[in-house]
Amino acid sequence: MANYAENRKVLFDYEILENYESGIELLGTEVKSVRDGKMSLEGAFIVIRGGEAFLINANIPPYQVKNAPKDYDPLRNKKLLLTKKEIIELVETEKNKSLTIVPIAVYNKGRKIKVKIALVKGKKKYDKRETTKKRDTDRELRREYKGR
Repeated sequence: MANYAENRKVLFDYEILENYESGIELLGTEVKSVRDGKMSLEGAFIVIRGGEAFLINANIPPYQVKNAPKDYDPLRNKKLLLTKKEIIELVETEKNKSLTIVPIAVYNKGRKIKVKIALVKGKKKYDKRETTKKRDTDRELRREYKGR
């Protein structure tokens, strides 16, 4: 299982409440570009419209720039393949609370490309400070044990 793209800021900016695995609808050249590791999830989020989930603002540059179609948009909306039950569950929880749905990672499972998405709640500034403080203390402990 290869990791093609990862959104590292999610763990720092958000508190993850629930994870989901989803398929993604891509064009042939986009699949080649993703497998080449050119995808970026920075600033990407998920919107549910009309009973369908879409990945917004995920950047997939063309595989071969000179061979790409003239009207190719690297930031186009990509449809996510979730079950109706999962979509209804996401809509209900998103409406009730101030939650967001964001992509965490893009990876392969067999020959399929999957997107790991999460229902998240934004962290406050003091929560982010606690996260950095905890990360720094863990790093210090690892350095001490490594030196012994």
